[in-house]
Amino acid sequence: MRTTLNLDPEVLTKVRILAKQRGVSLGTVVSELIRKALSPQKTPSVRNGVPIFPSREGPPPDLELVNRLRD
Repeated sequence: MRTTLNLDPEVLTKVRILAKQRGVSLGTVVSELIRKALSPQKTPSVRNGVPIFPSREGPPPDLELVNRLRD
């Protein structure tokens, strides 16, 4: 489908560079970027301004492990 977009000159330049690097059309790059921007993003959990990482399987670290890794 054809449509007309008014793009910022700086954005157009960057999209043209991406299209040339990937060897695809300008429309393909713009479509991919818009699709990616519109897809839901996972927001990391934050506690006191610090991101919380998902827990791993296995035993939690003990003081001995922490001291060994620190040394």
